[in-house]
Amino acid sequence: MLGRTVDDETRCAHYATPLDVVAIKFVCCDTYYPCFECHDESAGHAVIVRPRDRRDEPGILCGACGSELSTDVYQRALADDAACPRCGAGWNPACSLHAHLYFAD
Repeated sequence: MLGRTVDDETRCAHYATPLDVVAIKFVCCDTYYPCFECHDESAGHAVIVRPRDRRDEPGILCGACGSELSTDVYQRALADDAACPRCGAGWNPACSLHAHLYFAD
């Protein structure tokens, strides 16, 4: 994981509430970052959003339990109860506002 993390549960300098425990694997570099701002600061290249045909691949890391989830599973869980389906850790529901920065429509 790259970026300005502040703990071992994927929180970063930009998003560090108790619910900010998700990291995203960016397809442009196949690397996990806590957020788009961490990617922008560290990667040295522009973000490429995850195409629809790759949403079934692992692309989300739960910082609470370390599970890798597909982006489809993540987006459904975020919409349902904003919690990890494996460990039940709460996720920040406001992350859905940034979905367009990570995932193609």
